[in-house]
Amino acid sequence: MLEINILRTDKQRVIEGLTKRNFTPERLKLVDQIVEMDDRRKFVQTNLDQLLARVNANSKEIGSLFKAGDKSQAEVLRQEVTNLKGQIKELENEQNRLIDDIETALIELPNIPHSSVRQGKSADDNEVYKDWSGPMPEFEGFDPLPHWDLAEKYNIIDLKLGVKLTGSGFPVFRGKGAKLERALINFFLDEAEKAGYEEIMPPLMVNEETARATGQLPDKEGQMYHIERDKFYLIPTAEVPVTNILRGEILSAADLPVQLTGYTPCFRREAGSYGSDVKGLNRVHQFDKVEIVQIAHPDQSYKVLSRMLEHVEQLLIKLELPYRILRLCGGDMGFTSALTFDFEVFSAAQRKWLEVSSVSNFETFQSNRLKLRFREEDGKPQLVHTLNGSALALARIVAAILENNQDSEGVKIPRVLQQFTGFERI
Repeated sequence: MLEINILRTDKQRVIEGLTKRNFTPERLKLVDQIVEMDDRRKFVQTNLDQLLARVNANSKEIGSLFKAGDKSQAEVLRQEVTNLKGQIKELENEQNRLIDDIETALIELPNIPHSSVRQGKSADDNEVYKDWSGPMPEFEGFDPLPHWDLAEKYNIIDLKLGVKLTGSGFPVFRGKGAKLERALINFFLDEAEKAGYEEIMPPLMVNEETARATGQLPDKEGQMYHIERDKFYLIPTAEVPVTNILRGEILSAADLPVQLTGYTPCFRREAGSYGSDVKGLNRVHQFDKVEIVQIAHPDQSYKVLSRMLEHVEQLLIKLELPYRILRLCGGDMGFTSALTFDFEVFSAAQRKWLEVSSVSNFETFQSNRLKLRFREEDGKPQLVHTLNGSALALARIVAAILENNQDSEGVKIPRVLQQFTGFERI
């Protein structure tokens, strides 16, 4: 959630940023409306403080008058206090309404994009930040099969069984397919540990407060699986519980950055998805992912973002997968992000790029909801910057490994994974 002070002190940047996100002039009026409501809140607060001060002063005076035997004047002041308390109650009710209305309005505003973000309406307007310059997979003497055919041919991923057990979009990994999935998880976690991240194994369900603090609610409510009876949500990513670990705390500047990683299954409705993009492992409702999260000093967060990009890039280099990095435009960025880079790997049989990671800096947007702050020595508490990235999302990584490494006799396992799988080929 944006800090309301930013709407006052840096209004032009706010308007330019929301315009990058394709806010219409009508929607931009919300910025002034929020400031006007906050002006009224401040006015009410000032009057409330004055009335409370008068009540306190009169209450002391009443005691003195009774001691002096001036009961008639004491009764006059007592009646005035009663009237003042009625006015105070009205002001408190108005103040509470204004606070609720301001928060409701602020929740409608997405994060302000970083200055490097270009304006655009969709993924078609994203910028190629780093393109692939190496060779693409080549196949001699046969046409490469898409991963869903390879999965069926070698009995390593059963999509039909997933439909039987649950429904479409819930694949069943089996045999060497299950071992490949587990190998990737172990590889990603080991690499994160080497980079200084503490491993977390969080719950797979969170409450509403947790989902709201990182911005999943109300923005992505329709994409989350909701357990209504218990008021829990299945997590769409480990980012949600892991970032919330420090909710409400004040850290020392010396504690920063905090580096956390976690493997979890992830659950997403993926409502509105259709066509070839949802075939096989391209888009599923349950998938495994290793997430990296950093809590950083505001002055260092973009250096931290660069290191996170390097970390994800090294994973793909070690897996020997063709990749490219996109900088997302304003129209394709997530609601909470100030700057997002997407990593895509090339799918050789499908002849298309598949997104496998998003790495984002949220600046203070999440920490404002989290009430997560830090303190310099002898300084006032300030909001931290939060960042997270997929390192990596496994479903499409598995799809790319199968398609890019196939030959006429099977699928070669990337060398870096063989110590985890215990085999070199499928």
